[in-house]
Amino acid sequence: MLDAVVVGAGPNGLTAAVELARRGFSVAVFEARDTVGGGARTEELTLPGFRHDPCSAAHPLAVNSPAFRAMPLERHGLEWLHAELPMAHPFTDGTAAVLSRSVAETAASFGPRDAGTYRRLVAPFLPRWDTLARDFMSLPLSSLPRDPVTLARFGLVGLPPSTWLTRRFRDDRARTLFAGLVAHVMAPLNGILTGGIGLVFALAAHARGWPVARGGSQSISDALASYLKDLGGTVHTDYEVRRLDDLPPARAYVFDTSPTALARIADLGQYYAGFRYGPGVFKVDYALDGPVPWTAREARVAGTVQIGADSAEIGAALRAVSREGRAPDRPFMITVQPSVVDPTRAPAGKQVFWAYGHVPSGWSGDLTDVIERQLERFAPGFRDLVLARATAGPPELAARNANYVGGDIASGAVSGLQTLLRPKLSLFPYSTPHPAVFICSSATPPGPGVHGMSGHNAAKAVWRRLRQT
Repeated sequence: MLDAVVVGAGPNGLTAAVELARRGFSVAVFEARDTVGGGARTEELTLPGFRHDPCSAAHPLAVNSPAFRAMPLERHGLEWLHAELPMAHPFTDGTAAVLSRSVAETAASFGPRDAGTYRRLVAPFLPRWDTLARDFMSLPLSSLPRDPVTLARFGLVGLPPSTWLTRRFRDDRARTLFAGLVAHVMAPLNGILTGGIGLVFALAAHARGWPVARGGSQSISDALASYLKDLGGTVHTDYEVRRLDDLPPARAYVFDTSPTALARIADLGQYYAGFRYGPGVFKVDYALDGPVPWTAREARVAGTVQIGADSAEIGAALRAVSREGRAPDRPFMITVQPSVVDPTRAPAGKQVFWAYGHVPSGWSGDLTDVIERQLERFAPGFRDLVLARATAGPPELAARNANYVGGDIASGAVSGLQTLLRPKLSLFPYSTPHPAVFICSSATPPGPGVHGMSGHNAAKAVWRRLRQT
C-alpha cells in the first residue's frame, strides 16, 4: 500500500508529492493529461517552433516561493530568465510607469508627487520580504508566523480595499499600475485584502523580479516531476480519475483539483456547495514576425506589460465582468513577451506573445478583435506582425484544464472572505470529511499562482495525519 496518492500533476500536486517523498513517504501521482503541468505547461499552439504557455507565463510568485526555493530545481533543468524590467504599464501618451527591481526606479516612474509615498509604502516590508512571504503564504496557520509583528503590520496595510491604499497617491500613474496588480487575480478593486494582493506583487518584483522559465513554464513542472522521481516517487499520465476506486490503495489521497471535482470523485455530496468560482478569461497566443511595437520604450524591454489606460478604465473593466456580467469594451489586459529574454521560444527574429482579458464566467463569445484594438492603442501596427494566433475563451480553457471551471484560472473567486478562507470557512482548509482525503489545489490558501505553496501547506496536513496512523 502506498502512503499517499496525488491526483493532478499541476505545480501544487507535484509540490505536495515532493514534500511527502522528501519525508520518506511512498508517493504516486496520477494525471489525466498526457504530460504533467496543470497551469504551467508549454505547447506549440500556433506554428512549428513557436512555444507558448497556455496559461501562466511570468512567475513572480514561483521565483519567490518558499517551497520552490527549498528544492534543488535548478539541478533538474529550471533556469529563471529576467527581462530588463519585470513589468511596464504604458499610457496612451507614450510614457509608462514601471515595476522595476529597483524601488527608486519604480518610484521615479510615478512622478515626483508620489515617489516618496511609494518608497515609504514598501520600505517596512522589503527588508523582511523572505520571512513575510513565508508567513503570508503559509496562512492559515499551518505554521506559526516567524515575524508576527511584520505580518500584523502588513495586515493593517493590506486588509482594506486597494482603493483605500491608493488614496495615498496624488497622481493616477501609481494608482493605475497598482490597480493592474490587483486585477491579476480578477478581484474588484474595492474588495477586502486587495491592497495586500497588489503589495505582494510589487514586493515580489523588487525582491526577485518577474521572470520567465527558460524554454517555457513546462520547465517548472518538469523540474518538479524530475525531482520527485529522484526521491522515489512515480508519475502516471493519461490516467483519468472518476472515483476513488480508480486509484490504488493508499493511506492518504491528495487532490490537486477543483473542489467540485473532488466532491464528485470522493462522494462528498454538497460539502463544497458554497464555493464560488470567479470570472473567466479570454486568452490569445500570438506568433509574431518581430517585437511588439510598443510606443513606450519601457514596454519593449519588460517581460510583462499591463494594459489599461488609467485606473478608471481598469475599474470599469472589472465591474463590467464581475457586476454587469458582460465583456468590457476596453478590457484590462495582462500580456507577457517571453521572447524578450528567451530566444528558444521562437525561430530567429520571431517572437511569441501572450495576452488575455477578463470575461464573465462561461462566456462563449470572441474577444479577439477587442483585445487587438486595445493593443493597437499602445502598440500601433501590432496586427501587421501577427503570423498566427490561437484563441481560448472560458469553454476552451475549462476543456484544457478541468480546474478552470467557467474559465476561472484562479480556481475560485478571489473576493470577500473567500480571498483568504478557501475553499470553506475552516481552520483546516486542506482536510475534508473523509479522513484520508485532502485538497491541495489553488482553491486552497494561499490561492492562485504558480508557487506550490498550497501543495506545501497541504502536505503538512497529510504527513501529520500519516504519522498518527
